[in-house]
Amino acid sequence: MSSIYLIALGSNRPHHQFGPPPSVLRAAMEECAVLGTVTARSAIISSIPMGAAQRHFANAACVIDSEYDPPALLAGLQRLEREFGRRRGRRWGDRVLDLDIILWSGGQYSARAPRASQRGSSLTIPHREFGKRRFVLDPAASIAADWRDPSSGRSIAQINARLTHPRPLTR
Repeated sequence: MSSIYLIALGSNRPHHQFGPPPSVLRAAMEECAVLGTVTARSAIISSIPMGAAQRHFANAACVIDSEYDPPALLAGLQRLEREFGRRRGRRWGDRVLDLDIILWSGGQYSARAPRASQRGSSLTIPHREFGKRRFVLDPAASIAADWRDPSSGRSIAQINARLTHPRPLTR
């Protein structure tokens, strides 16, 4: 049975073959086709560094229709990251490619590895931080505005509007 996934892409380091981060993301969106049919691609935006990162990021989103279940898709995305030269290490550091599952047509998903020492082996959908990150929401809203967060029931467009146009508190 096929599932549809919203994937966030990010890069802030050049790649020896593909060049600067925006070109890395264009190549990565093409390579995502090995995991399923890429049915939508956002424009690539620029965002400021966060955490330990030193360089500006290029960010985008794509929608993939895939036969893979969430753990298998995560494994495939992590394999693509490694093929592009991603080295696991410092959280929020500079990276050639970062691929995250943001939402899934199956709703919520959560699985943990049996041992906490197994890095990268836990998966939670929806992504825990996506609603706080404009660099995820802006590209996602351009291709999947009506998708809903199964936790809050709000659409990506609504979540993005709350983040970018907060209402003042009433007293």
